Amino acid sequence: MAVMGKVHSMESFGTVDGPGIRFVLFLQGCPLRCIYCHNPDALSLDDGELKSSDEVFEYIMRFSGFIKSGGVTISGGEPLRQHDFCKDLLQKFKERRIHTAIDTSGIMPLQSVKDCIDLADMLLLDIKAISPELCKKITGAGNENAIKTLEYCESTSKPVWIRHVVVPGYTLEKRELEKLADFLTQFKCVERTELLPFHKMGEYKWKELGLNYALYDTPSPTDDEMAGARKIFADRGLSVR
Repeated sequence: MAVMGKVHSMESFGTVDGPGIRFVLFLQGCPLRCIYCHNPDALSLDDGELKSSDEVFEYIMRFSGFIKSGGVTISGGEPLRQHDFCKDLLQKFKERRIHTAIDTSGIMPLQSVKDCIDLADMLLLDIKAISPELCKKITGAGNENAIKTLEYCESTSKPVWIRHVVVPGYTLEKRELEKLADFLTQFKCVERTELLPFHKMGEYKWKELGLNYALYDTPSPTDDEMAGARKIFADRGLSVR
């Protein structure tokens, strides 16, 4: 029986959301309120297009020839907010031996989404900030669930790529970056750390939605600042890009 879910958008030729060429499915809804969110239109579950898991699966399989060397990444919003929809799709792709990744903030309680994590071939885990206080300032919530998710992946040897947005005045702080890098060195499941520079491309959406945006005057990190941030991780033996 098909499961219904809210879809924000789809990208049929993704190259930055996991290994290889990937179909990226963006699901609607997210409990976080990140101050730098570039898809604020994906936050509410009241929006998006209602689709069945069968409909989405059949559409994605049209691109199976393109993604056979990559796979499917389920992103958002926060994809695990729609647990049942996500789980049904993951099961369908597993049966077809299609590689799957979940791009998640780890905000959802582990016990409620563990079955989805087990079905996926890998996680792209976005650790917003390693300090709980800074994480709450940036997103409105702490990082406890994200840490538990990473620890669970370590216990099951689930491959993880860490994602971390570097924002001047917030996460672009040497002490915070060093603390995160030191923390990640204990996890064998972490195959890569991606440091993503804060950008302004989603700023117009906040204006269109009439939302209060705190980062109008915040610049993107410079190339030198990003190089310095990556060096902190590389110096600790972590694979970073």
